[in-house]
Amino acid sequence: MRKIIHIDMDAFFASVEQRDNPDLRGKPVAVGGGGPRGVVASASYEARKYGVRSAMSGGMARRLCPDLIFVKSHFEVYRSVSNQIRGIFLDYTDLVEPLSLDEAYLDVTENRINLPSATLIAQEIRKRIETETGLTASAGVSFNKFLAKIASDINKPNGIKVITPEEAIPFLEQLAVEKFHGVGKVTARKMHNHGIYTGNDLKQRSEADLVRLFGKAGRYYFRIVRADDNREVNPHRIRKSIGAERTFNEDVSDPEVMKSKLTDLAEGIFSYMEKNQNFGRTVTIKFKSPDFKLLTRSRSFASEIRNLDELIRIVQELLDQHVEEAPVVRLLGVTMSNLEKENEAEGGVQLELDFPEERSDDFLNEE
Repeated sequence: MRKIIHIDMDAFFASVEQRDNPDLRGKPVAVGGGGPRGVVASASYEARKYGVRSAMSGGMARRLCPDLIFVKSHFEVYRSVSNQIRGIFLDYTDLVEPLSLDEAYLDVTENRINLPSATLIAQEIRKRIETETGLTASAGVSFNKFLAKIASDINKPNGIKVITPEEAIPFLEQLAVEKFHGVGKVTARKMHNHGIYTGNDLKQRSEADLVRLFGKAGRYYFRIVRADDNREVNPHRIRKSIGAERTFNEDVSDPEVMKSKLTDLAEGIFSYMEKNQNFGRTVTIKFKSPDFKLLTRSRSFASEIRNLDELIRIVQELLDQHVEEAPVVRLLGVTMSNLEKENEAEGGVQLELDFPEERSDDFLNEE
């Protein structure tokens, strides 16, 4: 039986800003853009008391919390701190699977300090993070990744939760389905419509019934409510896609301006692919209209796109073919997928590059 820890930093971006600027401590802080087109990338716990959350529009956040302080992001600082924290993890085990800049799984079944208790290791790691970085982290400890992930959220901030094998099933049976990792808001509403509110309700449904209601994900729901998750902690996850997007301060309706913006995004993506020698075969462009309707259009090829001019040509052709479907946009994006290294290891992560020049939110998401 494995011993898995999930470490999740508390309000990471906002906490780094409060650490580095004493004037922000104890105050409601949001990292991101505070304008009507801005997006909250991270909110301090003082802000969360008012309902401010990440991915919320800056306008909505200000309405909920008039005293909210918006600060610009400093991603190089966040990356540096994240690397420092991962260095701490590696003092205990080689089996570290980063999920983003602020969270990771650790398999400490066998560990460098020969400590049999995963709980004691998690406590020591949290103490070291606070001592060495001035930040707090929450931890979940259990025998699989699914339970450890859920547990880390139970006693946030700056807490720890352990779910033993004996506790797992009773814990999951009483848990609200929206608390299950992998069940989003839309799926939770659908479950509620079918009378599924808790893990116990979910457990009463057969696998065939769940597949009928939720497709392939139904098999996942059938397993996890029974604490069945055999995924290994994978320190060599390969990126599944590389994406970049921009939200504009004003709506864009000129196709030539759209082409210019998409070209900038394509150049950034290609630079990343070239640096990592990991090229993709599928190009997707994303449009978001002023009323927040999202449209994506893709084209796939038999071989990887290894030339910047070719990528720009494809992006611009996709725009020409579909611009009438989204003649006015508030956001444009480009994503490369079917990456050549994708199948070299199980699992995968998505990377969204940071393009702060015209983004009012300066948002980076690495998963």
